[in-house]
Amino acid sequence: QVQLVESGGGLVQPGESLRLSCTAAGNVFSPYIMGWYRQAPGNQRELVARISKNDLTWYSDSVKDRFTISRDNAKNTVYLQMDSLKPEDTAVYFCNKVILSWPWGQGTRVTVSS
Repeated sequence: QVQLVESGGGLVQPGESLRLSCTAAGNVFSPYIMGWYRQAPGNQRELVARISKNDLTWYSDSVKDRFTISRDNAKNTVYLQMDSLKPEDTAVYFCNKVILSWPWGQGTRVTVSS
């Protein structure tokens, strides 16, 4: 059983930064395209960044040039560096395999207050 665990969220001011981490017990990330998703109350869950096993990356227009996804296979961890945070980035952030997702974890909450 894969157990996804996200961490690193918190309350920050606009313009500040956070670094999110995602790890798992039960399986390894290395063969898969991994993604970061976010969901705000009343909103759809949206994919904001993804990274392939060969470190090819993609970002949604809303976070491009501000967020950076990376992975460390030795640590079985995927990261999301979030810079220049905006109030509209406020959401619960989740990680998961992009193709054929595992059960969702609890996510980590990011609140950007002005």
